[in-house]
Amino acid sequence: MSTPPPDIPRLSPAGAAWTGTGLHRPECVLATRAGDLYCADWRGGVTRIHPDGTQTAYLGHEIDGEVMKPNGIALRADGSFLIAHLGAQTGGVFALERDGRVQPLLRTVDGLDLPPTNFVLPDARGRLWITVSTRQTPRALGYRHDVADGFVVLVDARGARIVADGLGYTNECLVDRDGAFLYVNETFGRRLSRFAIRPDGSLGTRETVARFGAGTFPDGLAQDVDGDFWITSIVSNRLIRVGRDGAQSVLLEDADPARLDAVEDAFQQHRMGREHLDTVHGHTLRNISSLAFGGPDLRTGYLGCLLGDTLATVRMPVAGLPPLHWNHA
Repeated sequence: MSTPPPDIPRLSPAGAAWTGTGLHRPECVLATRAGDLYCADWRGGVTRIHPDGTQTAYLGHEIDGEVMKPNGIALRADGSFLIAHLGAQTGGVFALERDGRVQPLLRTVDGLDLPPTNFVLPDARGRLWITVSTRQTPRALGYRHDVADGFVVLVDARGARIVADGLGYTNECLVDRDGAFLYVNETFGRRLSRFAIRPDGSLGTRETVARFGAGTFPDGLAQDVDGDFWITSIVSNRLIRVGRDGAQSVLLEDADPARLDAVEDAFQQHRMGREHLDTVHGHTLRNISSLAFGGPDLRTGYLGCLLGDTLATVRMPVAGLPPLHWNHA
């Protein structure tokens, strides 16, 4: 893995600013033009961080007797949210209104009850792309490089259907700026993959954009104005820029080498478990999991995390693409 090009300085974790307080597993973060941030909230919904720093929680009712566990979230034009529910046993995608009303949007696909669900992404054509990381129970059985049972669901005017399967722990996905490809992070398959999107929504053959080595477990995924990709790696707290040609450069890292080596050894020996994800391995960052470009010039990076109660905020070397929800309130 390369170092950053000479014109892109490496970022220092110690130089991060912090946004928000008392957050509850803000794994996924969304930013808008107005300066609002929206974070997943494991109390059962979404927390909004207003531009003045005040916070509002939008929490819904329980699902199957369990507090809703938002992993990926999406902001819709009407102000409601889509929630990918990472339940203990069940999953699905739900719509959350700001008054707390919750409605199921998708709970089964192709005759399968959705397992704990990772991510939900609306696209510019009104479709939804949904990822499920693994069919394993418990999910930690999927933390292996030889397990590939994650999948991608498409919801469009024709209904819901699985359009890609056999993935190595499917995580965040995005539709590129041209709408031509769906890019997908495979966390324990350790690769960024892409699929050509056909006119009917079906996907072409998987292509590998980048493979990642020791200590990198790709989770969050964003695209910048140059068309390059930004990957957040859990455990190692790495922020990696991946060019369209697959070239990689680490812009940020915060991990204790000995601890990271221990996790890598557990992964290689098929012993990786929740304890490796639920432990802080860095000095400053708290297991970063996602990236949202925001700020007036889209050059502020907000880093979602699994174990912190605030968001690390860094100045990015390039602007991000405006997300679909950029102008939503």
